[in-house]
Amino acid sequence: MISVIEAGLETSIQDWPGRVGFYNKGFPPSGPLDSWSFRLANILVGNEEGFAALECQFMGPTLKFDRDIVVAITGADMQAKVNGQTCPLWESFTVYAGQSIEMSYAISGARSYIAFCGGIAAEPTLGSRSTFAAAGVGGLTGNALKIGDILPVEPGHGEAGRKIPLVARPHIEQQLTWEVEAVAGPNDDWIDQQGHDRFLSSEWRVSAKSNRMGMRLEGPDWTFTNKAYDKLPENGSEPANIIDHGYPIGAVNLAGQTPIILLNDGPSMGGFINPYTVPQCALWKLGQARPGETFRFKSISVEEAQLRARQINTLCKDCQVNSVK
Repeated sequence: MISVIEAGLETSIQDWPGRVGFYNKGFPPSGPLDSWSFRLANILVGNEEGFAALECQFMGPTLKFDRDIVVAITGADMQAKVNGQTCPLWESFTVYAGQSIEMSYAISGARSYIAFCGGIAAEPTLGSRSTFAAAGVGGLTGNALKIGDILPVEPGHGEAGRKIPLVARPHIEQQLTWEVEAVAGPNDDWIDQQGHDRFLSSEWRVSAKSNRMGMRLEGPDWTFTNKAYDKLPENGSEPANIIDHGYPIGAVNLAGQTPIILLNDGPSMGGFINPYTVPQCALWKLGQARPGETFRFKSISVEEAQLRARQINTLCKDCQVNSVK
C-alpha cells in the first residue's frame, strides 16, 4: 500500500489508452495527456505499458511506502526526492518500506508520471481505471487524489537501474514556444485562405483557463469562407457554428473566435467547427505545455501524422525489450 501524505495538484490515476468505446454514452477515454512519457514509466518498472499509474500536474504529491517497490518517474521534472535524496528521472529505482517520495513544482514541462511495479490496483469502471473527474468515475473515488488516500498496488517483478535512452524520450524542457503539428480538418473548408495563413504563421498563447478537457488559446481573429455564412439555419447563426457533429481528440475547436484544443476529458460532440486537429503524435506536447507558453502550428498530412505515431510506438516497443542497464 502507498499512502498519500500530500496530494499535489490534481494528481490522478490514469491508464492507457483509457476508457475506449464509451464516447457514445458521454464518457471520453481520459488517460494520460502525455501518453509517451506515461508508457515509458510503466516499461521502466516492468509493467505492460498501459498499466494504471499516476499523472501529476504542475506540482507532485508526497507518497509513503509500506513495502519495498520499484518505481519510475518520467515526464516533467518535479524535483522528486526520496528521504531528501534526489530521484533519477527516466530510470527505475527502489523505494524501501518506510520511505517517502516527495515532489515539488515542475521546473520543466507540466506533467510527471509515476509508475509502480505491478501497477495501481484501483477498481476498473467501464473497462478502465482512468479518472474522469467531471463524471466522478475511475481512479479511487472518481476524483483526483486527496490526503489520506491509500493506493493499492498489484504484485510485480521490477528491476532497479533500468534507463530510457535520450533518443527514445520526448524532448521536454522549459520552452517559450512549442512547434505543434496540426492536420487540416475536419472543417477546414469553413476557413478562408487568409484565416489558414494566419493560424499557421501566428503565435498562440496557452491560457491559464485550460485543463484536461481543453486547452484554450489566445491569438488573432479567424476569417471564414462563404460557407460559414451561407448555411441552413440549423447550423446556427455565428460563422463558427455548425450542426452538432463528432469531435476528435486534439480538435482545434473554434468557439466563436476562441480556439480550444479538445483533450482527453473533452466532449465527444457539439456545434462548433474544427478547422484543424492536433494528431496523436503531437498530443504529448499539449500535455507538457504550460500556461503562458506559446504554440506555433505546423501543417502536416494525415500520412505524416500516422508515420510519426508509429515511430513513437516503435521507440516504446524497443525500450520494452532493450531499456539500458
